[in-house]
Amino acid sequence: MPKRILSGVVTSNQNAQTVTVSVERRFKHPLLQKTIRKSKKYRAHDENNTFNVGDTVRIQECAPKSKTKRWEVLGAEA
Repeated sequence: MPKRILSGVVTSNQNAQTVTVSVERRFKHPLLQKTIRKSKKYRAHDENNTFNVGDTVRIQECAPKSKTKRWEVLGAEA
């Protein structure tokens, strides 16, 4: 199975080698047909502490790196 790749905005870089990425998804409500925005936060591994708050990045699924980290940063979104 291929690894998922998501795009989001870095919301925190307080911890060493870790960034918190907020990923937003949009979809239409099944009955009301109104566009709904939902967001979810993911903890991602950032080896060199290169990304700061506000950066748009791409993250990819990986093997567990810690209790909460299951993603790694691929790079900045173009």
